[in-house]
Amino acid sequence: MTARLPGLRPGDLSPAQLSVYEAIAGGPRANGPFALVDENGALHGPFNAMLLQPELGAALQALGGAIRYRTALDARAREIATLTVARAWDSAFERHAHEAVARSIGMSEAEVTALRTGEASVFTDPRERLIFDLSTALAARQDLTDDEYAAAVGVLGQPAVFELTTLVGYYATLALQLRVFRVQVPGVTEGG
Repeated sequence: MTARLPGLRPGDLSPAQLSVYEAIAGGPRANGPFALVDENGALHGPFNAMLLQPELGAALQALGGAIRYRTALDARAREIATLTVARAWDSAFERHAHEAVARSIGMSEAEVTALRTGEASVFTDPRERLIFDLSTALAARQDLTDDEYAAAVGVLGQPAVFELTTLVGYYATLALQLRVFRVQVPGVTEGG
């Protein structure tokens, strides 16, 4: 699988693209547990493609920032949901990036492995198990049954259900873009 979009370097960007680049590379993500830029300064993962259409890229990266840093969902819930989407979409980059995030917030290797394989039994906390189950349903079926919705609202509340569905949709969007643009995991060679 060959990448379809070369890394866009900061020196080659238009002012609008550079503004998006700086919002990503200089924002809270810059202090995360995985590298955002390569040795030439190009953005890794879905962020490079966001530069293709700066207005849309700015909105999408702002949505991602809101999901990651300004919701009522705690960090463990966000990573359970995100890694569930990565599993559903078989998204190597999302898995690479968010397994690093999960480890950085204290998730165990057993939990990270369970999220990779879809083994729910490791999540014994009822709220976390609900997040796992809801995220799995949303990623696989793109819907919740009436019983799932009632459980979600009863435990999480409607605002958190909105946040969770937004998170799942956002990471599904990124997984699609990562797939279409054939984005590689940094340091992994094609076929390796």
